[in-house]
Amino acid sequence: MAASAAVALALWLLLPAVGVGEAGPPPIQDGEFTFLLPAGRQQCFYQSAPANASLEIEYQVIGGAGLDVDFTLESPQGVLLVSESRKADGVHTVEPTEAGDYRLCFDNSFSTISEKLVFFEIIFDSFQDEEEVEGWAEAVEPEEMLDVKMEDIKESIETMRTRLERSIQMLTLLRAFEARDRNLQEDNLERVNFWSAANVAVLLLVAVLQVCTLKRFFQDKRPVPT
Repeated sequence: MAASAAVALALWLLLPAVGVGEAGPPPIQDGEFTFLLPAGRQQCFYQSAPANASLEIEYQVIGGAGLDVDFTLESPQGVLLVSESRKADGVHTVEPTEAGDYRLCFDNSFSTISEKLVFFEIIFDSFQDEEEVEGWAEAVEPEEMLDVKMEDIKESIETMRTRLERSIQMLTLLRAFEARDRNLQEDNLERVNFWSAANVAVLLLVAVLQVCTLKRFFQDKRPVPT
């Protein structure tokens, strides 16, 4: 029993631990966000980015008077990359990116009354995807032994992936456009209802005044007997 225990202890010490290996950083995924920017305020967001990647930022003001906002983008080193004033939307690409946190700021300080509803989307495109595809291609049989060349398969997969990503981006932008148009229609409907009610009230008031005036014209003014 003692010998078995010693052998088990030796094996436990010699075998590598399972599941203790260092885990790499999680992949950075695309994201979208909609927030309400109060009047006279500025709001900033920080987005981490890996090195040597492609970062695309799209934003759009979908609610609020004027549908405009100031936008700035700074690199992790504090360098001002983009500066726009009173824009309704914009699309900007940083390529290649630096490792660190990019700063996105939306400024509504020029507006003293109206708050803004802002939508923005962040899209990453890593240059390492092609290297992963190359490694997968090397692990299979040589291309001359396959009926279809691996290059054709890779091109088809890449084309399909790119088109699907662009389709998702376009659908997201269309949703933002639809939200902006819906907000505009609701604002216009409120204005039309308000001014329609005001016009009806004015017409009723004028009609009452006209009736009263006509009654005064046709009143029988008889002399009072003494």
